[in-house]
Amino acid sequence: MKKLILPRRRALILSGGALAAPMIASGIARAEADWPTKPVRYINVFPPGGPTDTLSRIVCHQLSELTGQQFIVENKAGSGGNVGADAIAKSAPDGYTIGLYTVASHAIAPTLYAKLPFDAGKDFTGIAMLWSVCNLLMTRLDLPAKTVPELIALARDNPGKYSFASSGPGTSPQISGELFKQLAKVNLLHVPYKGSAPAHQDLLAGQVDMMWDNIPGPLALMRSGKVRGLAVTSAKRHPAVPDLPTMTEYLPGYEITSWGGICAPAGVPPAMVEKLSGLAKKALEADAVKKAFDQQGATSIWMNPADTAAFRAAEEKRFAPVIKASGARVE
Repeated sequence: MKKLILPRRRALILSGGALAAPMIASGIARAEADWPTKPVRYINVFPPGGPTDTLSRIVCHQLSELTGQQFIVENKAGSGGNVGADAIAKSAPDGYTIGLYTVASHAIAPTLYAKLPFDAGKDFTGIAMLWSVCNLLMTRLDLPAKTVPELIALARDNPGKYSFASSGPGTSPQISGELFKQLAKVNLLHVPYKGSAPAHQDLLAGQVDMMWDNIPGPLALMRSGKVRGLAVTSAKRHPAVPDLPTMTEYLPGYEITSWGGICAPAGVPPAMVEKLSGLAKKALEADAVKKAFDQQGATSIWMNPADTAAFRAAEEKRFAPVIKASGARVE
């Protein structure tokens, strides 16, 4: 058998390619270890000025402090968070685009919407859970109901007359209102907005009668005497407003909580995922973040990537029967 002799130039190319492979792999590993080496884009799926925006900016500021790189919050609102979630899912999985993992787009939307442009389970990498917040029911000051029982009686006597605002279709504030309608057996008109801030403005102007919202927003409005708080949606009374009852004190089985975390597109390198998850944990442990969360009525709930993904899946299953029973559906 004749010995195969390669031309010198081709042999060098093959040799160089063999040598280049481990060098490329080494470079990729080093880039993952050095991450971030430039600003990171954080997509908040809701508009500026709302509770998720405030909490996201608190965390992103601390991540910037920890890494020396800017974590820039970009608001991409619409369709109850789905527009922003879709932008995250379709971004390059290079660790430089991350965003808000939220109950609305990642746990409620899969059941509420007939069709989504993304798969909440497959198209994202769960990085870490960050916070949990209950919702708070607030009304305009001149609404003739100062307690939940009075509100139920008022709504039953005037079916369809009163309205409730939400930060958008498929958000936990909307589901809070739908669950109230279901358990209290009342008819209220749902008025969805593109985020909490514009809904607050119309509530203050008397254009809508009431609103359930993540507690940071109502808390500020209550403290300034602009709205009346009636109840919280958590299982237990909230330490920020201990005098306010829970919804379940009047409507057994009523419990709604909202949450937020960090996610990225599917396919982000595991080393970056673990590093970012660890940074998120450090951010939540910072005294400045703890103080800011307390002021906003939020509870930090860091989870590792595996637990974050499992939690999201469990929340989707938990909300599904509530949504189906309410009859709410977005085609």
